[in-house]
Formats: sequence, C-alpha cells, structure tokens
Amino acid sequence: MRYLLSFLPEVEEDAVSAYIWYEEKSEGLGAEFLRALYASAAEIARTPNLYPKIYRNFHRKLLKRFPYAVYFIIESEAVIVYGLFHCARNPYLIQEKIDDRLS
Repeated sequence: MRYLLSFLPEVEEDAVSAYIWYEEKSEGLGAEFLRALYASAAEIARTPNLYPKIYRNFHRKLLKRFPYAVYFIIESEAVIVYGLFHCARNPYLIQEKIDDRLS
C-alpha cells in the first residue's frame, strides 16, 4: 500500500534553506540534497511504519549522505511531514518546532 504524502508549508522553507546552504558550499550539491530528500519521501510513502517513533507519534527518517532527518506522522492512509531538520540540532529544539507546527 502506498500512502498519500503531504508536507506542511514550513517543510518547503526547511528544504529551500538547506538547498541554498549546500549550493553556496558547492555548485550542484544543493540539487543532490533535494534528490536525497525526494528519495527519502518516496521511501516514506511506501513504508512509513519502517521508521521508528522518536517523539510522540512522530517518526523519523534519516536522509542518506546528508545530516538531515524528516519528521512525520502517519494518519490513516496518509503521511504528513512536519519537519526537515539538521541532525546536529538540539533534540529539544526540534521537539519545540514540531509542537509549534502542530498548532
């Protein structure tokens, strides 16, 4: 079964910020980051229960090659992505951001 995948608008902002940062470091690296994000999104849509719950009902999928994680909730036949965060961030700050986005 394939789940319907949706993203909060803030996730797009998270992705664009990371893209810009990587592009400034090396031309083309931002595009590689986005490819890793899209590949992770496709994996989440196919098998969301494969990824562990990290906080409340939020699951986390780590991106390959890049130190970022996708945070999402499974609701019935849908997956809602609430955040894309750098893994070096304080976990409590990530939880606060997720809580803010729930409101």
